[in-house]
Amino acid sequence: MINPFRNTPFMKKGRSYDLGKMSLKQMWKAYLTYPTILLYFLLILVTIGLSLYFYKGFWQTFIPVPVVVVVFPIVWYIIHRWIMHGRWFYRNPITAAMWKRIHWDHHQDPHLLEVLFGSPLYTLPTMIVVTMPIGGWIGGWSGAFSALATALVMTCIYEFFHTLQHLAYKPKWNWVVYIVQLHILHHFHDEDGNYGITNYLPDRLLGTFYRKAKDRPRSPYVFNLGYTLEEAQLYPWVMQRTGAPPRDRPDPARVPKSPKLSKEAS
Repeated sequence: MINPFRNTPFMKKGRSYDLGKMSLKQMWKAYLTYPTILLYFLLILVTIGLSLYFYKGFWQTFIPVPVVVVVFPIVWYIIHRWIMHGRWFYRNPITAAMWKRIHWDHHQDPHLLEVLFGSPLYTLPTMIVVTMPIGGWIGGWSGAFSALATALVMTCIYEFFHTLQHLAYKPKWNWVVYIVQLHILHHFHDEDGNYGITNYLPDRLLGTFYRKAKDRPRSPYVFNLGYTLEEAQLYPWVMQRTGAPPRDRPDPARVPKSPKLSKEAS
């Protein structure tokens, strides 16, 4: 697929969608025109249409919505903690590629937008399997599609705030500042905590919430999720796909030299 942002001004040499160098306006543009998000927008319209097509009554269609709103953050926590951070996935040649794409790449370079969004190949089947049976049990096909539509909307909201959490921008709302700080701790201090994006209640209930860096020691695996060079030598499938050894910290952003500096250097 051709990258529509390849030549836009916020692209930096050596890094593609570098959220660390985007303004809020540029982030909005990237988010609202990103293929994965556009696909979710389209599917929201389709699932709402199908829910109305199979409409049998207000409650059958509406009740799945708040149920999914409650269930989805719990499912996200489970997936994030025990699948995305599950080390046994990279130790299996069948699941290593999936593990690399769904989360390891994101921790290796937290500001890279292309790997921040989950691949629809993995996110959509998960949403379907989790939400449609719940909605179907409550309200038949109408409830099933309204439940899936709710999950798609929540995913778009999650992905927006997730993008914002990696942006070099200080939010004006205190709540957004709060969730940004918590997520930054997850990526740059200790990955075994603060698994939420906008909802940290499961973290609080299950003992993985922490508010400040001083609350726990810094993890040596925060960027590689335990896939160290020693592990890569034993289980090489992720490293083979990457084409390089695992990094203990992200590569710094490469800022192009100004014409003046280049001229002086020459």
